[in-house]
Amino acid sequence: MAMKLLTTNTSSGVASSSFTSSIDSTYKLYVFKFYDVNPATNSVHFQFNASTDGGSNYNATKTTSFFRAAHNEGDSVAELTYEASQDLAQSTAAQMLCYEIGNGSDESGAGELFLFNPSNTTYVKHFYSTSQTYQAGDYSMNAFICGYLNTTSAVNAIQFTMSSGNMDAVIKMYGVG
Repeated sequence: MAMKLLTTNTSSGVASSSFTSSIDSTYKLYVFKFYDVNPATNSVHFQFNASTDGGSNYNATKTTSFFRAAHNEGDSVAELTYEASQDLAQSTAAQMLCYEIGNGSDESGAGELFLFNPSNTTYVKHFYSTSQTYQAGDYSMNAFICGYLNTTSAVNAIQFTMSSGNMDAVIKMYGVG
């Protein structure tokens, strides 16, 4: 399958990065690749939410699961952990993709979000994400998130934010088909 670049959002010092067009029935799979995600505030989460009304509201109900692998710079901690506290259960809150990103010059996040069949009006919308973050606490962390948007309405907008403060980021949206 070929990936076609649809849009690139290059952001500096913004509260959010939104994709409000080109998410339609053209593709059954949309992939968002995010690079150089760096928050203005230290130790915050990079997250996303979805909309069924073109971006007027980002409040799609989600059920998700979150686990991570981490290793600290001092080599005293290496772990693989299920993070129940980061799961969402029928929640409209934003879903975390990168955990506690630091705002130092050597700290940032990168990863991918896969969204399946967002225009379908029969089934819920499945998604998964993998990200790599260099954390505020000097950890390298690989996060794995999966779940579904519990709506049979067409999802037509996606928004990325930090849990607090502004961010710099490059986010690319691809259609796959």
